[in-house]
Amino acid sequence: MRCPACGSLEDKVLETRTTANGTAMRRRRECLACGFRFTSYERVEDKPITIIKKNGDIQPFDIRKIERSLRICTDKRNITQEKIDDLVRSIEEAIQIQAGPKHEITSTAIGEEILKKLYTLDPVAYVRFASVYRQFNSLEQFVDEIEKFAQPER
Repeated sequence: MRCPACGSLEDKVLETRTTANGTAMRRRRECLACGFRFTSYERVEDKPITIIKKNGDIQPFDIRKIERSLRICTDKRNITQEKIDDLVRSIEEAIQIQAGPKHEITSTAIGEEILKKLYTLDPVAYVRFASVYRQFNSLEQFVDEIEKFAQPER
Protein backbone atom coordinates (compact mmCIF):
# COMPACT_ATOMS: atom_id res chain seq x y z
CA MET A 1 0.00 0.00 0.00
CA ARG A 2 1.48 3.36 -1.03
CA CYS A 3 1.92 5.82 1.85
CA PRO A 4 -0.19 8.95 1.24
CA ALA A 5 2.47 11.10 2.95
CA CYS A 6 5.75 10.00 1.35
CA GLY A 7 4.79 7.50 -1.38
CA SER A 8 6.76 4.59 0.08
CA LEU A 9 5.40 1.09 -0.56
CA GLU A 10 6.74 -0.28 2.73
CA ASP A 11 4.27 -0.37 5.61
CA LYS A 12 3.05 -2.58 8.40
CA VAL A 13 -0.49 -3.36 9.46
CA LEU A 14 -1.12 -2.29 13.06
CA GLU A 15 -4.76 -3.34 13.38
CA THR A 16 -7.41 -5.12 11.31
CA ARG A 17 -11.16 -4.90 11.94
CA THR A 18 -14.32 -5.76 10.09
CA THR A 19 -16.69 -2.84 9.49
CA ALA A 20 -19.99 -2.79 11.37
CA ASN A 21 -22.00 -4.27 8.52
CA GLY A 22 -19.30 -6.79 7.60
CA THR A 23 -18.77 -5.53 4.04
CA ALA A 24 -15.16 -4.44 4.41
CA MET A 25 -11.92 -4.92 6.32
CA ARG A 26 -10.46 -1.79 7.90
CA ARG A 27 -6.70 -1.82 8.30
CA ARG A 28 -4.66 0.74 10.26
CA ARG A 29 -1.20 0.98 8.72
CA GLU A 30 2.08 2.66 9.55
CA CYS A 31 4.62 3.65 6.90
CA LEU A 32 8.01 2.14 7.66
CA ALA A 33 9.78 4.99 5.88
CA CYS A 34 8.20 8.07 7.51
CA GLY A 35 6.03 6.70 10.34
CA PHE A 36 2.80 8.20 8.95
CA ARG A 37 -0.30 6.28 10.04
CA PHE A 38 -3.22 5.80 7.68
CA THR A 39 -6.28 3.62 7.13
CA SER A 40 -7.04 1.36 4.18
CA TYR A 41 -10.15 -0.63 3.34
CA GLU A 42 -10.50 -3.95 1.61
CA ARG A 43 -13.87 -4.71 0.02
CA VAL A 44 -15.32 -7.41 -2.16
CA GLU A 45 -15.64 -6.04 -5.65
CA ASP A 46 -19.31 -5.85 -6.35
CA LYS A 47 -21.64 -4.58 -9.02
CA PRO A 48 -21.30 -0.79 -9.00
CA ILE A 49 -24.09 1.31 -7.59
CA THR A 50 -25.92 3.57 -10.02
CA ILE A 51 -27.47 6.88 -9.07
CA ILE A 52 -30.79 8.01 -10.45
CA LYS A 53 -30.60 11.80 -10.66
CA LYS A 54 -33.59 14.13 -10.18
CA ASN A 55 -33.80 14.71 -13.94
CA GLY A 56 -33.86 10.95 -14.65
CA ASP A 57 -30.23 10.65 -15.76
CA ILE A 58 -28.30 7.66 -14.50
CA GLN A 59 -24.66 7.81 -13.50
CA PRO A 60 -22.23 5.61 -11.56
CA PHE A 61 -21.84 6.23 -7.83
CA ASP A 62 -18.58 8.00 -6.95
CA ILE A 63 -17.78 8.34 -3.25
CA ARG A 64 -15.11 10.93 -4.11
CA LYS A 65 -17.87 13.43 -5.01
CA ILE A 66 -19.39 13.03 -1.56
CA GLU A 67 -15.98 13.31 0.08
CA ARG A 68 -15.24 16.50 -1.88
CA SER A 69 -18.59 18.00 -0.82
CA LEU A 70 -17.96 17.10 2.80
CA ARG A 71 -14.50 18.69 2.71
CA ILE A 72 -16.02 21.90 1.36
CA CYS A 73 -18.82 22.14 3.92
CA THR A 74 -16.49 21.25 6.83
CA ASP A 75 -13.73 23.62 5.71
CA LYS A 76 -12.37 25.75 8.56
CA ARG A 77 -14.42 23.82 11.11
CA ASN A 78 -12.74 22.02 13.99
CA ILE A 79 -13.33 18.59 12.43
CA THR A 80 -10.44 16.15 12.17
CA GLN A 81 -9.57 14.30 8.99
CA GLU A 82 -10.34 11.06 10.81
CA LYS A 83 -13.88 12.24 11.59
CA ILE A 84 -14.40 13.18 7.95
CA ASP A 85 -13.08 9.77 6.83
CA ASP A 86 -15.40 8.04 9.32
CA LEU A 87 -18.30 10.14 8.04
CA VAL A 88 -17.53 9.22 4.43
CA ARG A 89 -17.38 5.51 5.33
CA SER A 90 -20.60 5.72 7.30
CA ILE A 91 -22.40 7.42 4.42
CA GLU A 92 -21.02 4.93 1.90
CA GLU A 93 -22.16 1.97 4.02
CA ALA A 94 -25.64 3.47 4.40
CA ILE A 95 -25.85 4.04 0.64
CA GLN A 96 -24.82 0.46 -0.07
CA ILE A 97 -27.54 -0.81 2.27
CA GLN A 98 -30.18 1.51 0.77
CA ALA A 99 -29.17 0.60 -2.78
CA GLY A 100 -29.86 -3.04 -1.95
CA PRO A 101 -29.68 -5.87 -4.45
CA LYS A 102 -30.76 -3.62 -7.34
CA HIS A 103 -27.62 -1.49 -6.79
CA GLU A 104 -29.63 1.67 -7.48
CA ILE A 105 -30.27 4.72 -5.34
CA THR A 106 -31.69 8.17 -5.98
CA SER A 107 -29.57 11.28 -5.62
CA THR A 108 -32.22 12.56 -3.22
CA ALA A 109 -31.70 9.58 -0.90
CA ILE A 110 -27.95 10.22 -0.95
CA GLY A 111 -28.41 13.91 -0.15
CA GLU A 112 -30.74 13.15 2.73
CA GLU A 113 -28.32 10.55 4.12
CA ILE A 114 -25.50 13.10 4.03
CA LEU A 115 -27.69 15.66 5.80
CA LYS A 116 -28.68 13.13 8.46
CA LYS A 117 -25.04 12.30 9.21
CA LEU A 118 -23.89 15.95 9.13
CA TYR A 119 -26.71 16.98 11.48
CA THR A 120 -25.16 14.88 14.25
CA LEU A 121 -21.58 15.92 13.46
CA ASP A 122 -21.59 19.71 13.05
CA PRO A 123 -24.48 22.18 12.73
CA VAL A 124 -22.52 24.68 10.64
CA ALA A 125 -21.38 22.04 8.16
CA TYR A 126 -24.98 20.78 8.02
CA VAL A 127 -26.35 24.24 7.14
CA ARG A 128 -23.57 24.79 4.58
CA PHE A 129 -24.37 21.51 2.84
CA ALA A 130 -28.14 22.04 3.10
CA SER A 131 -27.85 25.50 1.56
CA VAL A 132 -26.32 24.04 -1.60
CA TYR A 133 -28.24 20.75 -1.67
CA ARG A 134 -31.62 22.38 -1.09
CA GLN A 135 -30.68 25.41 -3.22
CA PHE A 136 -31.35 28.13 -0.65
CA ASN A 137 -32.01 31.45 -2.33
CA SER A 138 -33.17 33.57 0.59
CA LEU A 139 -32.09 34.44 4.09
CA GLU A 140 -35.37 33.03 5.42
CA GLN A 141 -34.42 29.56 4.24
CA PHE A 142 -31.18 29.75 6.23
CA VAL A 143 -33.07 30.96 9.30
CA ASP A 144 -35.66 28.18 8.98
CA GLU A 145 -32.94 25.54 8.74
CA ILE A 146 -31.02 26.96 11.71
CA GLU A 147 -34.19 27.09 13.80
CA LYS A 148 -34.52 23.31 13.41
CA PHE A 149 -31.57 22.97 15.77
CA ALA A 150 -33.54 24.68 18.53
CA GLN A 151 -36.31 22.10 18.20
CA PRO A 152 -35.69 18.95 20.29
CA GLU A 153 -36.93 16.35 17.79
CA ARG A 154 -35.64 15.82 14.27
